[in-house]
Amino acid sequence: MVIDGYDDDCVVAGEELLGLPGFWAAYLLMLCRRDEERGEPSPEWFGADAADVDAASDALSDAGRWPALRIPFADGHTAVVLSRNFEDDPGTEYFVVHPEWDRPGHLATIDGHDSGPGLAWRELLHIARTVAAGAPGTHDAHARLLLLLPALGDSELPGDAVGVVGQALAWAGVPVADSPWLAAHLLDHTWFAPATWSLPGSSPLTGGEDPYEGILVCDGTLSPRHGMRLAQGISREHSDRLARALGTWTGA
Repeated sequence: MVIDGYDDDCVVAGEELLGLPGFWAAYLLMLCRRDEERGEPSPEWFGADAADVDAASDALSDAGRWPALRIPFADGHTAVVLSRNFEDDPGTEYFVVHPEWDRPGHLATIDGHDSGPGLAWRELLHIARTVAAGAPGTHDAHARLLLLLPALGDSELPGDAVGVVGQALAWAGVPVADSPWLAAHLLDHTWFAPATWSLPGSSPLTGGEDPYEGILVCDGTLSPRHGMRLAQGISREHSDRLARALGTWTGA
């Protein structure tokens, strides 16, 4: 089984795709919009060749092979980016799994029925930099950050966010002179509208659940984390472990 709790014959480990020369343009071009000075989004923005980008796009969207890009982080948790390549309903899912959970924790979905945002900036950065070296998946912090970037939607980005993303883009092959501009462009045009993230109060969440401390909730009404626990059906102990792994735990 490639992903804990996700048994599907089509799902394959997809980390080898990150080595394709057109991968990052194929993956991130969807976040780009027309620029007054640079025109329509182009593979050249990423320092990539159009033919390489087409080849990477074909690999990402292969209906017979659904690549799962795994991002292992603290305490056995793994964030997953899954290309769900149904021929009539393709999309990309972002979720968290753990071997002791009986189902994934949903972060975001990008398809014809978008659901998100799925991550606050501080969670994204913490996951990217908290590498579980012995677990299967992607271990480079730059790659991890860029893989999770489409799930971001945060109205309170810190002043260094452009620099952090720019460094990751330069690592991915974007010309160094262009990486700050492209980083600002991507953060200005996140797939999901910027949202406010906060720790839950004492009132019950949607569905009558008592809130668990330490894990952020989102005010974006289309987010699966709007008034809902990130992982359904887990114990308080598991929720505390997840909060620590996400870097948002404030308890003892």
